[in-house]
Amino acid sequence: MNDNAEQQPLTAAPSYAAAQLAKAFTTALIHQDADTRHRAERRGQRWRAVLAGMAAGRLTIGSRTPVAGLPAWVTPEVVRGGFVTGTASAGGPLQPYEIEAARSLGVPVERAALFAHCLTEPGLDRLWALLDSGHYEIGIPEEAALLTVAWLVRHGATGAALDLVAELEPFADRLRFLPRPADGPMPDPAAAVHRNTVSDTVDTLVRRRPNAAVETQREALAVWQPFGDELLIHWLETARDGRDGRVLEVAPDAGWQERGAALLDRYRTLAAEHTLCTKHRSPKENLGILRGALEETVAGRPLDARRLGLLRHAVASMVRRRGLPGSGPHKALRRRQAGQAALPSHHALAQVVLRRLAVLPQETGVPEVAPLVGAVTEEESRETGVPTGAAVPPAIRQVVEAALSAPIGTLVERGVVPSAEVLAELVPQLVAATTAQAYGDEALRTLMTANYRAFRNRRSLLLLNLERQVRVEELPWVRAVSGQRAAVTGKPDGDGALDVLRQLGELAVQAFPGTLLPNPLVRELGVLARQCDLGAPFVEELAADIFMGTFGPKFLTAARIAGELLRGTLYERYYGIDYGAIRNLAITETGTALTRSVGPRTSPGFARLCTERAGATSDSWSVAANGKVIEQAQILTTHNLATLVHRVGIAPQPGWADLAHRCFVTVCRLTARVEGNRRPLPTIKDAAYAWRQMLFHLSLCPPDEQRRFLTTLHEETARHPSHVTTRLAPALAGLALIAEGGTFRTDGTAADGDEACRFLGWSTGRHWMR
Repeated sequence: MNDNAEQQPLTAAPSYAAAQLAKAFTTALIHQDADTRHRAERRGQRWRAVLAGMAAGRLTIGSRTPVAGLPAWVTPEVVRGGFVTGTASAGGPLQPYEIEAARSLGVPVERAALFAHCLTEPGLDRLWALLDSGHYEIGIPEEAALLTVAWLVRHGATGAALDLVAELEPFADRLRFLPRPADGPMPDPAAAVHRNTVSDTVDTLVRRRPNAAVETQREALAVWQPFGDELLIHWLETARDGRDGRVLEVAPDAGWQERGAALLDRYRTLAAEHTLCTKHRSPKENLGILRGALEETVAGRPLDARRLGLLRHAVASMVRRRGLPGSGPHKALRRRQAGQAALPSHHALAQVVLRRLAVLPQETGVPEVAPLVGAVTEEESRETGVPTGAAVPPAIRQVVEAALSAPIGTLVERGVVPSAEVLAELVPQLVAATTAQAYGDEALRTLMTANYRAFRNRRSLLLLNLERQVRVEELPWVRAVSGQRAAVTGKPDGDGALDVLRQLGELAVQAFPGTLLPNPLVRELGVLARQCDLGAPFVEELAADIFMGTFGPKFLTAARIAGELLRGTLYERYYGIDYGAIRNLAITETGTALTRSVGPRTSPGFARLCTERAGATSDSWSVAANGKVIEQAQILTTHNLATLVHRVGIAPQPGWADLAHRCFVTVCRLTARVEGNRRPLPTIKDAAYAWRQMLFHLSLCPPDEQRRFLTTLHEETARHPSHVTTRLAPALAGLALIAEGGTFRTDGTAADGDEACRFLGWSTGRHWMR
């Protein structure tokens, strides 16, 4: 699910949608790029649909069933902030493959007719053939529905198939339940994953346009510099005894005038053909001065004193700067410039790479990048005109490398996955194959893998009151085959899920230290944890602008797990946590049954604890006040780090001290960005997150390793701009205070009044780091 908690709006009020509509309208009206204007126009149409649906009562923003008449399992069209437009992603006009299927089957070009045909014997035969070959694609989850019906019928589960058809049939005329045909089977994501397909890479390279500045420079070097030399040589013919600054001391003869007229004719031809560079048109540039003076002279008009002075000054400066045309220095300069102009453009090299990509399967990644980004061959040079041996530039290599298909750890090592957010985009490919292993039938495994990957492209809704996003197991066709899943607890399938969970956890923590686990990645870890029945809750980052003041029960469970790992450690002392009290709270709330109101379950004790620790009051609502409460929840739970270590059993290499050091490097890097930053609070918040992770990793180190680590902190800050040391001084003093056995006061400052303080990210006042 492609959501971002930080981008969700304050409420589900129409004002947010109206503001987005106004923004799209402005962009569509005034943006210089036509494609951008077109995209903004379409975006505006969707926001108009949102506003119209809200006004008519067709949309209930904030609900998990936001569109009247559509059940929760239908994939809605979602725009920024989790708002729905009222359109189903599987709806709209028939897709080309649906039209082609209807015509080839001889049925009306309607979805209801296609649906009905698929339930006939010929229709089921066709679906069974797709199941066996695997030559299909699932773009949205609904496209897996009829294949599931066919699988159930073939395996004798007629009752389940009929129940599924009955649930789908009311929408058969509106939604597409037919899969898309494909040229080949889907690659196995368990062995390798890819960030982009070959088709994605081709689209990216096709959109690349020649760099206007580079091509302008190329034109200047290849066309206008040589022509300027010709003009200069022509004027030097009128200088006496080589005195370059005294041109026109020798009266031009008829031959000179004739050659000058030919030069002007050629200038007009060049100017018509080469339009990128415009400096030659300026009367203040040397080339413009020489050309303008020649036009006057060839026309028989004598130059006045001002123009003659400009001409002589231009000639003298050109000779002084580059040497006389034909001299050694001048020849060397022009050779270098000609070589630069002859270099192939990035655009031309992109066309060579496109030719290489065109012969590959388009809907998968590539197993090896090197053959696609190698130097231009002789054959390619003959076909394209690009010089043999020309190297593909890094900018194009980077685009192609994003299509590399390899184990996910390899992609991280090679920089194809540069952030935890990109990692979260790829993880569903791996989790899809892992979760599907529970199905014994190979065709069903393939289908459920494709269905899961499509489901994870479903964008998250804006939900209020702790509503939960739709899970994949709620889809009717997944529910219909749920009995086919093997029991995975303690079985090889469960062990496989645990192995993948441990691998992903270690990869995220080790590769991106100091970075909060993004919500899409947290959700995938949660899926794997449920599959192997760990009892290990993974908690998402909550959005401060829509926080309702309550937490689900899994937050308290996660805090209790953190206490089992961190009780008595530096982490507990630094943040002033009583993990014993949290354990007792968890026992109490479990014994009395977690509060169940009209909506989802909540943990009032955990919410009260976070609110008290944040120093918030019920009448002090603000985004910053909410952020302080949420930050306390992240501190108590360690935002999944304790769960990964204590329950999943991750053990990143080369060790906890190294991770703590890398987290501190991230703290310093982020702190450096505060200087001169007009909006520093998000950066300060991220630095506090990295600081917290540093403390977590450090708390898992032995005492002597902790002491060695603390002695290196000032050495690290010295490698950064001087203001980093100044800004971090209170935090470093606070850490030293706690490490030496001291304590903070309730407000997070030192008891003796020195500058030492606890480093938190959110503040309702002016943050001390500013």
